[in-house]
Amino acid sequence: MGLYESSLRHAIHQFKFNGKVGLDRPLGHLLERAIDSDLKVDLVVPVPLQQKRLQQRSYNQALLLAREIARSRRLPLNNNLLVKVRETESQQGLSASDRVKNLHGAFQLQEALSGQKILLIDDVMTTGTTVATCSQVLIEGGAVEVYVAVIGRAA
Repeated sequence: MGLYESSLRHAIHQFKFNGKVGLDRPLGHLLERAIDSDLKVDLVVPVPLQQKRLQQRSYNQALLLAREIARSRRLPLNNNLLVKVRETESQQGLSASDRVKNLHGAFQLQEALSGQKILLIDDVMTTGTTVATCSQVLIEGGAVEVYVAVIGRAA
């Protein structure tokens, strides 16, 4: 969607870390506008949070964004398809190779897919390790294509 800097970074930080869940609609709207209007997908899936982080924050910001995308595109949303099955270190500050090691085996599918095209939603993409790992799990689980949409991208 945009570079993770300035006012976009500030808005994402407020949304993600300061409980400003009301930013889900404006950020979701910006993200929806950035996704190709001709993109055909079967299902919207958010990047899951580990249980500990979900309890700390009380919400998954990727899920809130995914709900907005699913609602505006009239697409089904599956928040339980992809789950984080083990706690990992925060990706922030890790090297690219450490990020891959950190996420190895961290995500699983709860049910098999059969040729669906998935739109995977997250808030910020730094190196792409998280969305790449999630995409790999989705493809190995039967998805035919995985598209990724994020609100902020590191430069």
